[in-house]
Amino acid sequence: MQAIKAGLIGFGTVGSGVFRVLRRNLEEISRRAGRPIEISIVAVRRVDVAHRQIGTTCHITDDAFEVVRHPEVEIVIELIGGHEQAYQLALEAINNGKHLVTANKAMLAIYGDEIFRAAQSQGVMVGFEAAVAGGIPIIKALREGLSANHIEWVAGIINGTTNFILSKMRDKGLPFAEVLKEAQRLGYAETDPTFDVEGVDAAHKATLIASIAFGIPINFAAAYVEGISSLDAIDINYAEQLGYRIKLLGIARKKKNGVELRVHPTLIPEKRLLANVEGAMNAVLVKADAVGPTLYYGMGAGSEPTASAVIADMVDVTRMATADPENRVPHLAFQPDQLHELPILPIGECESAYYLRLCVADQPGVLASIAQIFAAQYISIGAVLQREPHSGENETDLVLLTHTCKEASVDSAIAEIGQLQSVRGKVVRLRMEDLS
Repeated sequence: MQAIKAGLIGFGTVGSGVFRVLRRNLEEISRRAGRPIEISIVAVRRVDVAHRQIGTTCHITDDAFEVVRHPEVEIVIELIGGHEQAYQLALEAINNGKHLVTANKAMLAIYGDEIFRAAQSQGVMVGFEAAVAGGIPIIKALREGLSANHIEWVAGIINGTTNFILSKMRDKGLPFAEVLKEAQRLGYAETDPTFDVEGVDAAHKATLIASIAFGIPINFAAAYVEGISSLDAIDINYAEQLGYRIKLLGIARKKKNGVELRVHPTLIPEKRLLANVEGAMNAVLVKADAVGPTLYYGMGAGSEPTASAVIADMVDVTRMATADPENRVPHLAFQPDQLHELPILPIGECESAYYLRLCVADQPGVLASIAQIFAAQYISIGAVLQREPHSGENETDLVLLTHTCKEASVDSAIAEIGQLQSVRGKVVRLRMEDLS
């Protein structure tokens, strides 16, 4: 049977992995897809370097738009990253009647609704499994495997860089800055790690997860995003003493009045499976009404794990290329005219339990005055940890764990606590999730 021809834009870590895996497993992939898949054109920055890696098996160009305009190309694989140029390429590919496969979570989080509308009108498919959690098939699980369920919430470790850093901070008791340097030296973190450590990358992915899980338009701008750069190793240590571990979680939870969409460092009970995901690994926990909790674990990045997800999308496109567009799996799981405009809740309306660390004067009545403020805000204290002051010290650390309450109530309580003469410095606040 005649091969379906694909054009590849980008030949970096993932692009080279796609080329390598596709060539290595060509026979098995063809048997699954029903026909061979052939990369016939590759767009790269350095044509001379690519020639040495690829050889003469396909046409190599330095013009990405040549790929999206090529008359023989049926699938465009976009792997260049960024969002502006990638968006222009994606839209032109779709308008030229070509299917799109991408790993670009930033582009989809910002322009996804527009891209999916264009694809719908042109009768083409957009595959983006590789955009979330690398080689873990979480998009397919949410979109197809769990389609019988009402999905209640999704919580995931969906950035390997931050998980590596947090694991090392806990294991070695080192400060963030020192572990970040090690992560950069080992290649886990970029030279400019801002998107990873400030939670932006995880928020892009969480936004896509929320849309697929709940059938809502993509709304990255409304997500609450907090990274790990200001996290203190002492809080990781206190959390450990209290039976918790700190992970950067992407959380999407459906509520009666809207959807919680947030990314932030989170205390998780150490007995939970998600709390024991270490190093650069990713994991996503989904809670649904019929099946209960399901956990998806694996490599969230890397050349061949991400290539695995890209090629899986190419196989899906090849299988369904001749199918009636109206009978294909919808991009965001729900039929396009069935998306609901549920609001993304502001962080003050979100509910969680909280970890609070205060530096307080070592004197009687401090805890009682703090407890009184909490009571006025209807916040219940679940646990207290107080560090024994060292000899000669007149202040100490006081750690409080609350039960679930609204964030706005905690904000009000922290503002009042900060005015107490017995409290020194800023109150450290971290959120907690039981994930039971």
